[in-house]
Amino acid sequence: MLDLTYETPKPKVIAGAKHDWELVIGMEVHAQVSSNAKLFSGASTKFGAEPNSNVAFVDAAMPGMLPVINEYCVEQAVRTGLGLKAEIHLKSAFDRKNYFYPDLPQGYQISQLYEPIVGEGEVIVDMGPGVARKVRIERIHLEQDAGKSVHDMDPNMSFVDLNRTGVALMEIVSRPDIRGPEEAAAYVTKMRQILRYLGTCDGNMQNGNLRADVNVSVCRPGQYEKYMETQDFSHLGTRCEIKNMNSMRFIQAAIEYEARRQIAIVETGGSVDQETRLYDPDKNETRSMRSKEEAHDYRYFPCPDLLPLEIEQGWVDDIAASLPELPDEKKARFVNDFGLTEYDASVLTADVESADYFEAVAEGRDGKLAANWVINELFGRLNREDHAITDSPVSPAQLGGILDLIKSDTISGKIAKDLFEIVYTEGGEPAEIVEERGMKQVTDTGAIEAALDQIIADNPAQVEKAKINPKLAGWFVGQVMKATGGKANPKAVNQLVAQKLGD
Repeated sequence: MLDLTYETPKPKVIAGAKHDWELVIGMEVHAQVSSNAKLFSGASTKFGAEPNSNVAFVDAAMPGMLPVINEYCVEQAVRTGLGLKAEIHLKSAFDRKNYFYPDLPQGYQISQLYEPIVGEGEVIVDMGPGVARKVRIERIHLEQDAGKSVHDMDPNMSFVDLNRTGVALMEIVSRPDIRGPEEAAAYVTKMRQILRYLGTCDGNMQNGNLRADVNVSVCRPGQYEKYMETQDFSHLGTRCEIKNMNSMRFIQAAIEYEARRQIAIVETGGSVDQETRLYDPDKNETRSMRSKEEAHDYRYFPCPDLLPLEIEQGWVDDIAASLPELPDEKKARFVNDFGLTEYDASVLTADVESADYFEAVAEGRDGKLAANWVINELFGRLNREDHAITDSPVSPAQLGGILDLIKSDTISGKIAKDLFEIVYTEGGEPAEIVEERGMKQVTDTGAIEAALDQIIADNPAQVEKAKINPKLAGWFVGQVMKATGGKANPKAVNQLVAQKLGD
């Protein structure tokens, strides 16, 4: 962790017609386990396959087919729990959650209600430099995904694609510790970042591999503190769940709308119904989907086809020993080892590929200079072209080579930017490009002095003005740089200008 004192962000306050209200938000993040096979069958999980091509007999609920647990999916859930500093349960069990969906062939979902594989943990959500909130994790359980209904292929019929049926999901359930729309989006962003570092979920929200159900309620100021003291949920107001959110922007907009909807109901004397709602981004509103079911509505009971799952502590310890360096620890190391600001370290550790790229550039070099070039020059260019770091045409070795040329005074900062453009668009080894194209900066003070003397001789009026107002000396620096094609050593030019005009 960073050795810094964090301040807790203030809760979002919304002014109603009669009172001020605070938001209370809990999240259920559904993360598809990164695995080549499904949770209870050997069918492929490859995205984009032909409809109903990744379906085993057990996924289609054929008579007599029994589920067989995928050990790797269990390992991935344990790895996730360890990454969230959560308790790992050595014994867990699967239950049947009974409900009818056309794309759920069994008529039930195999999940974990009573004995989840992972217990309580936490996530530190960054809200800006020096500002963070700890969000408690209640549990993580494994469950199988449903299929997909397709309604837009025929005017009279709906179709069902069972490719996703049986794919392993981790449902990561938070406590109601999130206090505003921006914080909710930041929480999902941080969760996605941790999962990607761990390699347990690819986090592709556009493919549905990471989605969130958002539970929203409103309460009067002071009620949340009473809840924290008593753990009595009645202080928090009635919650509504917004299903299947897969966009940070939509998560924020949906929370804002839903909070105002609930406030309007309560302030006009009504009561909020606990229900499941959907967000319509076109209308920017939530609408009722169904009344909120409780556990008994699903008629949960232990899955008779699966024995309780028992794992050994030694196996858990081996997984813990193989965990990668996680974002918070990596950010702290970048601050401490490279002297970076917390903001720059956050940018560089946003994803593991960017962090690895930076470390390769910074190895044996000035960390601050490396960070400046990676963030401002490389990331800036990639963002403008909508490219990821993995698509960068400039390798860490090439960018490091540019920094080495700056460090050795072979090229100036201005020439370095020209060189970066050449490497980015044409490729090549930086030192060879500088040599072949005559891009070395002029460090011969005699040549620089000769150019400056000529400029001084040609502009006596400007010399007198600069002696009266030293700020005008910059004009001479610019003229020397122009006369030398931008190749003069800027430090030497400034020193000579100051010396000449001071005489």
